[in-house]
Amino acid sequence: MASVAPELAQAREKALRLALENALRHGSAPRPESVLGALLGGDASLRPRRTELAPLVNEVVEEVATLSESDRRSRLGALGGPLAPPSTRKEAEARHEREHGLPPLPGAEEGKVVLRLAPFPSGSLHIGNARGLFVNDEYRRRYHGKFYLVFDDTVGSDEKRPILESYDLILNDMASAGVRPDAVYYKSDRLPLYYRDAPRMLELGAAYVCTCVAETLRKNREARVACAERAREPSWQREQWDRMLSGGYAPGEAVVRIKTDMAHPNPAFRDRVLFRISDFDHPRVGTRYRVWPMLEYAFAIDDVELGITHIIRGKDLIMEDLMEEAIWKVLGLRGPVFMHWGLLRIRETKISKSKSYQDVRSGAYDGWSDPRTWGLSSLARRGIRPEALRQFVLSFGLSQSDIEVPAETLYTENRRLLDPTTPRRAFVPRPRRLRVEGMPQELNTVRLANHPERPELGEREVELSDTFFLPEEDLLKNVGREIRLKDLVNVQLPPEIAEGGVADPVSGDGPEVLGQFTTRPNKPIPRIQWVSAKGAVGIDVFTLEQPHLLGVGEASLASVREGQVFQFERFGFARADPQPEDPSRPRRLIFAHP
Repeated sequence: MASVAPELAQAREKALRLALENALRHGSAPRPESVLGALLGGDASLRPRRTELAPLVNEVVEEVATLSESDRRSRLGALGGPLAPPSTRKEAEARHEREHGLPPLPGAEEGKVVLRLAPFPSGSLHIGNARGLFVNDEYRRRYHGKFYLVFDDTVGSDEKRPILESYDLILNDMASAGVRPDAVYYKSDRLPLYYRDAPRMLELGAAYVCTCVAETLRKNREARVACAERAREPSWQREQWDRMLSGGYAPGEAVVRIKTDMAHPNPAFRDRVLFRISDFDHPRVGTRYRVWPMLEYAFAIDDVELGITHIIRGKDLIMEDLMEEAIWKVLGLRGPVFMHWGLLRIRETKISKSKSYQDVRSGAYDGWSDPRTWGLSSLARRGIRPEALRQFVLSFGLSQSDIEVPAETLYTENRRLLDPTTPRRAFVPRPRRLRVEGMPQELNTVRLANHPERPELGEREVELSDTFFLPEEDLLKNVGREIRLKDLVNVQLPPEIAEGGVADPVSGDGPEVLGQFTTRPNKPIPRIQWVSAKGAVGIDVFTLEQPHLLGVGEASLASVREGQVFQFERFGFARADPQPEDPSRPRRLIFAHP
């Protein structure tokens, strides 16, 4: 057995118990991916360590495969038995989720499942929306059902308004993610439908028109005291509703509220708003409507009218569940099943759609595809593949625990897809010119592998002279030492190198450092990335920390097409932006991750 670091010993024991249990249950050697999935599904804190756990699990599986059935039972008993014996249907389904990612949908029938994604159109879909996108799509695939895109474009607050361009942004985001909705609906087209049942709720005495000012309402809620208008007769309520529709009330002067328990333990649930007035000029329907439904009312109607069978969303929306159920009860309707997940945070991100909108509108961000928005379009621009994002969000299942993971968890999924087929190229940030005295005359070209482990990806030819660009940081760390220009020659650096001589990334101009050629064979000395000065290309890399990291790249980068992804050796993966209109400007690539 290979040695295991102390901090992984407990994870190894869990993996061994899961592998033994799996082998005994199926009567055969377990699959490594099933054991790894169960291990990570049972302990979210281990997910960022998937890469180092995989070989550990392989080792455990190989060990279990050599044991007889009696030995497996004996070993499992000595470890304390199964981690979670599937003695009930609920426990069996929990085990299925750990091993396969998502639990079965309650009451689901093949071909009859209908799901929905309901974004508010105020910008691009962001990484937080990806969970709803891919989880719903995965269930659609599993049950051969339908998946609708329902734009939640009723009028929001003064600070939150639908934006016309966002409709196409969201549709494009879904297309680039490989998810095509079976139908697209706009709530702004469905106001007559929402108006249909409002009078009925008023006449049934289940809702009322309220003209209380905000301060009065707040005090009433705290005191659990009903608004005086709550007790007015249905005919009066209907008259006020008609007055709201006809313009008799200004925005803020009247709302429609549902009658809930004024003693409800959550003050926010006491007599919540169903409709309010707004004179906002809607980007799709203009000023055609002035009374707008709140989110919960619109969905209570739509989820029934559209035949939605399951609503899957964050547990922070449980209040919305309660509201929909209250409305269905009044109207005698039967709605879909609710399912929830906990909050998923990526440690390095602080997603604010409103701030991103401000920065996009002001020009501080380079559109919604600016990497700092963490929108789906920005991830695509960085070269994050939708398959990687899909696997990332599905790996967390529907756990209701709040989870925080590093961005590296997503990057690991993407790296797994990119690494085998992505060609390598040379890039040097903050370049310094190095002229090598005594450089062999016959060494005027060199052939470099496009991938160190994939000879089928071929080679490229790089022209050489006696001058190279090296990263300033590497030069200054190795003053007076012998270094190796990676895969090329060995060079003795001078005993002193002045700071502040970074070369211009476009012209290549800058003071030279003089080095001395020593030998060609590989030696155990510092290896430095380099770019030949012959044909070097100015490069502008957009990173999350630095929107303009200037440097130089090898000549072949001058002609790359938009969308091509490269691994800059010793730097990371990057995706090419369009060619600049001004040929004197550096070629821009967007950094994906290390």
